Amino acid sequence: MNPLLIVIIVVFGVAALLSLIRIVRGPSILDRAVASDVLLTEVLCVLGAEMAINHHTRNLPVLLIVAAIGVFGSIAVARFVARREKS
Repeated sequence: MNPLLIVIIVVFGVAALLSLIRIVRGPSILDRAVASDVLLTEVLCVLGAEMAINHHTRNLPVLLIVAAIGVFGSIAVARFVARREKS
């Protein structure tokens, strides 16, 4: 395994752990939503770095699906919060 990939996985692993802590402890739903977006972005970055280091594009469909899930999830949370604030 490439040493650069190991460093990337360790750094993003620590960042993912911190994001998970914010998802669990976050005082509001918006904090949790931002932390989940950060976690999805970290997954995208790790997959993209792995593709760049190993010179392949096999993970590209996974990247697109994870990105779409992140966008739709953010929209759903924003609509939920907007409806809740109107009441």
